Amino acid sequence: MTRPVCVEADGPSRTAVIIERYIIREILKPLLIGVSLLVLIFAGYTSAVFLSDAASGAMQPQLIAYVILLNTVIALGVLLPTALYFSIVFGLGRMHRDSEMVALTGSGVSELRVLGAVFRLALVVALIVGFLSVYGRPWAFRLSYELEAGAMAELDIEKLQTGRFIELEHSDYVLYAEGVDRNNKRLRGVYLQSDRGNTSSRVIQAEALYLAEAGEGVLRPVEFENGYAYLLDRFGQKDQILKFGTLQLYFSSGPPPVSYKRRAEKTLKLAESGKPKEIAEFQWRLSTPLTTILLALLAVPLSRMPARQGRHSKVILAIIVYALLFNLAGVARNWVEQERVGPFPGIWWVYVVPLIVLVILLMQPVRAMRPSRH
Repeated sequence: MTRPVCVEADGPSRTAVIIERYIIREILKPLLIGVSLLVLIFAGYTSAVFLSDAASGAMQPQLIAYVILLNTVIALGVLLPTALYFSIVFGLGRMHRDSEMVALTGSGVSELRVLGAVFRLALVVALIVGFLSVYGRPWAFRLSYELEAGAMAELDIEKLQTGRFIELEHSDYVLYAEGVDRNNKRLRGVYLQSDRGNTSSRVIQAEALYLAEAGEGVLRPVEFENGYAYLLDRFGQKDQILKFGTLQLYFSSGPPPVSYKRRAEKTLKLAESGKPKEIAEFQWRLSTPLTTILLALLAVPLSRMPARQGRHSKVILAIIVYALLFNLAGVARNWVEQERVGPFPGIWWVYVVPLIVLVILLMQPVRAMRPSRH
């Protein structure tokens, strides 16, 4: 049953405001639900990844919630435009299906008026996405890298799970232990492996490992007992074997310095860089608000459907358009990184395509209304 759109007779401007609020409300309802569901799904997937690290003792449990929160902030830059796009497709699609759009058109409300209402909502979401992309996402990446690096650097025997390979010091070391003596801080049946550049690997196999205490920022002694140390040449020419009764190594007890990562770099520094990869990252951050607005505007003509038609009749087309735009943006970003395309046009040429598609889709009703010459 078609739901009536209540309009007060207080003049054209008052009527327009009421109609636009109604349209925005019909989009906001699925938007809030969609964002909540996407955040829950993403947080659930992320928690499964980090809980395995906590179970193995490679990450402290109290850090997991913080890391999940930071990763969610990073993902919101994509989740928000996605939820807005499909909320418009479903919200306006319902209005088409229930003949509400026919009633609005008969009352003199054109699709351009609907497009204006959607644009205002999309502009608010785009500002949020732009802030997250320019400031929030790099900040979250920096903290996330620091927390993960610090957590991986710590060997917590109290929580260590044996019989599993565990990455330490942000994947520089891999540890395996058959058993653990938590009271004496000893591991039994130890295997430790680390890479030394691209030429060799170091492997230590020992009956036991003892982990001494150390203050933050001080090298932490790790003592191996009764075993073998192997220095393996990857070209198979200079392998070395050492049998030992006691062997001592030192680990940093504090978080290791985080290596440079452009995703965590401040946007202003990226703007000053002339390196192709940093130019691509900078342009991608600035482009996210534009992507949000274009997706929202494209969703308006894509939501059209005849009355009483199935609600999912346009979903497949909407998914195809969404996938094409994001994949095309990814290709453009890679081309800038690989210097196949210069800083100008950079990745900006990609947005000419959806603009052309938008104009074509908006012109379809006009062409359909023209009288036939036959």
